Amino acid sequence: MDATATSLDVSAVLIGLLGGLAIFLFGMEQMTDSMKAVAGDGMRRLLGRLTRNRFTAAFTGAFVTAVIQSSSVTTVLVVGFITAGLMSVSQSVGVIMGANVGTTITAQIIAFKVTQYALVLIAFGFGMQFLSGREKVRQVGSIIMGLGLIFFGMDLMSDGTRPLRSYEPFITAMQDIHRPLLAMLASALFTALVQSSSATTGIVIVLASQGFITLEAGIALALGANIGTCVTAPLATLGKPRAAVQAATIHVLFNVAGALVWVALIPELAEFVRRISPASPELAGAARLAAETPRQIANAHSAFNIANTVAFIGFTGPIARLVIWLVPERPAEVPERARPRFLEDVYLDTPSLGLDRLRLEIGHLGEVVGEVLEALRYRPEAGAFDRATVDAAVEDVRVLHESILDYARRLLGRQLSARETEELERSLAVANHLHNAADTIGVNAAAIVAELSQQRLTVSDETLKRLREFRARIEEAASQAVRAFVEEDREEARRVIEAKRTVVEQADALETYLAGRLAAGEPGGLTKYRLEAEVIEVFKRIYYFAKRIAKTVASDVPEAEVPRADAARSLG
Repeated sequence: MDATATSLDVSAVLIGLLGGLAIFLFGMEQMTDSMKAVAGDGMRRLLGRLTRNRFTAAFTGAFVTAVIQSSSVTTVLVVGFITAGLMSVSQSVGVIMGANVGTTITAQIIAFKVTQYALVLIAFGFGMQFLSGREKVRQVGSIIMGLGLIFFGMDLMSDGTRPLRSYEPFITAMQDIHRPLLAMLASALFTALVQSSSATTGIVIVLASQGFITLEAGIALALGANIGTCVTAPLATLGKPRAAVQAATIHVLFNVAGALVWVALIPELAEFVRRISPASPELAGAARLAAETPRQIANAHSAFNIANTVAFIGFTGPIARLVIWLVPERPAEVPERARPRFLEDVYLDTPSLGLDRLRLEIGHLGEVVGEVLEALRYRPEAGAFDRATVDAAVEDVRVLHESILDYARRLLGRQLSARETEELERSLAVANHLHNAADTIGVNAAAIVAELSQQRLTVSDETLKRLREFRARIEEAASQAVRAFVEEDREEARRVIEAKRTVVEQADALETYLAGRLAAGEPGGLTKYRLEAEVIEVFKRIYYFAKRIAKTVASDVPEAEVPRADAARSLG
């Protein structure tokens, strides 16, 4: 025994194990990132459509996680839907339960012993990634190469740990793993450290393929991995919306409770799995363990996750209420207009979701610009517009616009597809149109207010009534344009574009009325005419920006012909 212990090359074992683990994790990250790029938007839409029913929600969570191979990404998507009001906490419970089932796919693939094809997959994926000119093909190649790296890492770990078969101290230590709670604790800690339950399960299967551990020990380690995968979730939600904390709490409660339920049932689960898994009765001892146990552990991993989901799926409502009781919403604070509502960093790693959040924030920016327009209401008691209110709202637009630009800049640092890059550019264009609209109001309103005050001029009731009607029409167009962009509503955008004729005709009628008042020879009439005409030009300019925003949604909608060429030009 001493000779065997002395002959063990510890450094070679560690290099094989840690190097293989590093390649495994790198391959997992590459495959996950590429799958998010290929299927992220489709997965987001699927989640949004199929979560009204608790059973379809669980199936959707399992399917999405199986495709993108990351329950963390699925949880991020869920958090985004809850925060945006598109999914309730109760609906999210089913998706999170299903996500645990989806993560078992990795263990099943590994247990099929496909590591012999690792280098073939790496070579094939590399060829697709670097020789193709099409982005989709390169992304699929990156997925295949990542899968090959996962298998290659598993192979290296298997080769690295092979000398331990004859190392008595290690064999003795592995025999102590039959203590379930100790095994679960060790597995949970390791999973929390590497932040991947798939990595832990992969190592467990590698150990099983060497004949080091029994099925019962493997089940305990897999249960621990289920707990460890959510240990870091509360840390990841620090400073995030309460929806993120609630989703993480659901994940923790479900995984911990599901694992603890099975601790006392490990022997029964092991017996069930032995019955349904392939057997190798012609072998004996460690050789038989090595042949049978990897598949049995993978089946057990799937079995208890599926059983947990089936057992708890009927209690999504009570679980949601429990989580809301444990993590109540904070009392709503009146937010500053310039404070972003949707731009949390947690969404940056999933570009499709980050773009959704950016679009929602631009909707918020549109609301603040609407308040700038609202501030243009004439105040007869002040003899002008409330300049201080206008200036404050314009400054809030500027600050919020800068936050949007900064978030977009950080999104650009992620791996974006061509379509996502185009969507980001379109969002920036809309944000700039809104900022320019507010800036136009601020600069011109300041000058108009200053001159009206200096000349001590007031606007007549009839003129004020007509200006209000025109302003209401412009406000409606601006609101429709922002709504069309946020909701991607082509019909709403079409209505904004087709309103050009109405806006031009209303502006013409108002200018004709002002010209008639000028001809009446009122005191200070020339100055008032010029300033009131400038207000009309400001409103027309705002409609131009609303039309530009609508064009980002429905660029193919033709604009209506208008009778006056100069008016048409002034509206863009």
